[in-house]
Formats: sequence, structure tokens, C-alpha cells
Amino acid sequence: MARVNWTRWIAICAAASLAACTAPGTAQGESAQGEAPDYTVNAQSGLEVVPLTITDGDKVHTFRVEVARTPAQQAKGMMFRTEMADDTGMIFPFQIPKMASFWMRNTVISLDLVFVRQDGTIESIAANAEPYSLEGIRSGEPVAMVLEIRGGLAKELGISAGDTVHWEDSRKAR
Repeated sequence: MARVNWTRWIAICAAASLAACTAPGTAQGESAQGEAPDYTVNAQSGLEVVPLTITDGDKVHTFRVEVARTPAQQAKGMMFRTEMADDTGMIFPFQIPKMASFWMRNTVISLDLVFVRQDGTIESIAANAEPYSLEGIRSGEPVAMVLEIRGGLAKELGISAGDTVHWEDSRKAR
């Protein structure tokens, strides 16, 4: 019977696990442009994490956001989370722009909901959404995406309607 070198086996398994977190369509350690990858996976949620920026003139705010793509991921959203760092968030991209409606059921922390048009401009912001509320929070017109960030952060950073949101969709980068 062959003897297993457990240290080597663990190292191989760890390397395989890291390779699984590489952005789709890229080799580990490089992006499509040959740079370090910007895409990762949140170990707790299993959601892809991508860079996102909001600009207003010369002000640029940078975030790392989880992408809730599927109906199940979007239904869960930020439920049950007890904290959120100021440089993080979650985006809910839609295949086709639509009137968006969210609620705060089982959402422990206050959030700002940023409704984003297809051209990337912010349509409106629902600030400081009340935790656990079942009241619908709606966009004023069809939107292509909703961004959730910590409650009150949009006002603190001076983010407002008309600012531009840009995120790199790893699915389109392939």
C-alpha cells in the first residue's frame, strides 16, 4: 500500500481550490489584459466580487461588490448580514431594464439602494432603508441595476442622482 504524503496532498488541494476562484475565461494570476485579476468569489456567499466605481465630475468612489445574478441570489440579497464595509456592496443586474422593487425583509442593517439606468447614470437613491421593513422600495423608472451600499453612505460620499456607475461584468469580459 502506498504511503500518502499528506503535506503535499493538502498543498495540491489548496492550489486547486484557489484555481477555482479565478475569473471565468482567465488563467489563474492574469486577466484578459494580462494584469492581476479583479474578480474573486466571496467565500461566505459564493457570489462573484467585481470592481465598481461611481463618478461625479472629478470625484471617484471605488467599491468591491458582490454580483447577485440569479433570481435566488437576488431574493436573498443582503438578508441576515450584520455588517457591511464602506468599500463593499451588492449589485443586482437585470437582463432587461425594469421597474425595480425591493424590500428589507430579514435585512438586519440599513442600506442605501441606488437605482441605475441602462446608460450607467443613477436614477434615484433610496437612502437609509429601514431594516426588516416589508414596505416596497421602488425605482422611479425602469432601471438596469440596483446597487446596495451601507445605509447613509451615499450622502456621506456625496453620491447623488445623475452620477455615473461603472462595473466590469466578467461575463462580458470573456
